[in-house]
Amino acid sequence: MTIQANRREVLSVLLQGAGVAALSACGLSVVARDARSQGFVPLPPGAEENFADKCVKCGLCVKACPYNTLTLARLGDPAPAGTPYFTPRETACYMCEDIPCVRVCPSGALDRGFEDIRKARMGIAAIDPNACLSWQGLRCEVCFRICPVKGKAITLDPHPRRLSRHAVFVPVIHPDHCTGCGLCTWSCPTQRAAINIVDRKAFLGQIGEHYRLGWMQEQPHHPKAPASRQQPQQAPAAPAQPGGLDYLNNMDDPLL
Repeated sequence: MTIQANRREVLSVLLQGAGVAALSACGLSVVARDARSQGFVPLPPGAEENFADKCVKCGLCVKACPYNTLTLARLGDPAPAGTPYFTPRETACYMCEDIPCVRVCPSGALDRGFEDIRKARMGIAAIDPNACLSWQGLRCEVCFRICPVKGKAITLDPHPRRLSRHAVFVPVIHPDHCTGCGLCTWSCPTQRAAINIVDRKAFLGQIGEHYRLGWMQEQPHHPKAPASRQQPQQAPAAPAQPGGLDYLNNMDDPLL
């Protein structure tokens, strides 16, 4: 069977094919752009500031993870296509002491000098008190008990109970110790997790150094703070020489 077509028909078919290809390319770019703007997802521990630019999308960190926590993003996922991320509600980071995902990264997207998994800052846990069972007066300590930095990242603090005069113990997050591993989110027994991992930069505020909270020794300006965190201070001015008869009050005066 032979197909006969004139020049006009051939040009029409070619133009249609070019249009479909152009629309497909635009669609892919839109999907990729949407993936970058869909919001925050936890990255592997040791992720650098410009992780998305350094990551070569090799997938070695995904293969190295013994818990199958990491996955490579596909088109339409909430991360740039080909980059690793994890979903805490499904599989959290189990904070391996040897951090195998970092050790195999060939591009430096995961800091090869990162050695202490407890210093990971993959995100910050945030609690919705309206859905948390403890905040509603029930006893639930699941997130506190499963936290790998127990007693530091999550503590149980007494809180007045509405139904009676007795207090209940509610989970409180301490950002200085929370690694963002997501084990609390994974273990939360509510239908939708009452505790989730969110972006540290978007969630945490900054009080400002011009406030003087003398009872907080960890503030940079506190007199008992480590020298490396204190703000530089001007040298005290030399005491003024006594004048008039004030020298009589100086017991070190050789004339006395």
